[in-house]
Amino acid sequence: MNDSNGSRSVLSHGGADAHPGYRRLLESGELVRRAQALEAKLQKCDLCPRRCGVDRKNAGLGYCGVGALPKVASLTLHHWEEPPISGTKGSGAVFFSGCTLRCVFCQNYPISQMGVGKEMSIEELASGMLDLQKKGAHNINLVSATHQMPAVVRALVPAAQKGLRIPLVYNSSGYESIETLRLLEQVIDIYLPDIKYSDPETAAKFSGAPDYVARNREALLEMWNQAGPLRTDESGIGVGGMMVRHLVLPENLAGSAQSLSFLTKRMGPRVWVSLMNQYFPAHKGPSTPPLDRKTTDEEYEAAFAVMTRLGIVNGYVQECEAAIEQSVS
Repeated sequence: MNDSNGSRSVLSHGGADAHPGYRRLLESGELVRRAQALEAKLQKCDLCPRRCGVDRKNAGLGYCGVGALPKVASLTLHHWEEPPISGTKGSGAVFFSGCTLRCVFCQNYPISQMGVGKEMSIEELASGMLDLQKKGAHNINLVSATHQMPAVVRALVPAAQKGLRIPLVYNSSGYESIETLRLLEQVIDIYLPDIKYSDPETAAKFSGAPDYVARNREALLEMWNQAGPLRTDESGIGVGGMMVRHLVLPENLAGSAQSLSFLTKRMGPRVWVSLMNQYFPAHKGPSTPPLDRKTTDEEYEAAFAVMTRLGIVNGYVQECEAAIEQSVS
């Protein structure tokens, strides 16, 4: 059956472990130490691979366009993620302003590149997360939060002290610093990163990050080593692990075969993949061929055929008639 977000399961499920890692870190005092270590990185910011070195702790704005305080566009129940993330009640999405990439086709460009959003205090962010839990969210979904994780982890401390107990999802472009990720071990329950490209020149041209492929591959392996494959509870709701997203782009700009092959070679058949078919021209896309058109069914089907050939059986594919027919096992 098709899920409400247009995704279809290729397979499912794993074991369950419902106690979020950050609560264990809170009990040992380690969560406070992690918050302090992350905040220290703001003085000469090296949170992401840009390593812009800006003193964000003292009112400077990093490459990301954000200072020390959390800047958030919205906190809302989100029903359009993959089924283990959105579930039946929704994911508690926190859409952070700013970004470490400059994707010419970004569908959230007002938030990521134009600064839409408002600064809030650490206490307000903590209250916002607790409010999402009260509304029934299955998790707290940190959308593009890489550059704001010092504030997030600081807010997590009072939020957890006041009863936050749902998993934390790290919804990321996959452009990450290993050092930052190591400070997030056990803080994050579910990693939900992208694997955007397989060619550095393409990454430089369309996202302004010539080192994306190298940094992305390192980051994916670190996340995998920390969390392993996605795990769900008896209801199919994610409680831990990793699922990788891959957006199929026109004319194979995403290098789907190489990207998916990397995942299976380095992580094996247990890796979870969400193969996305939702590209449309946004931001500068309409004036940047071949990004000035949607991905065709044939292009998506070719990527799905690679996924099938590689033996990837855990994950989701999106609405494309031929792909859906082939996904039935």
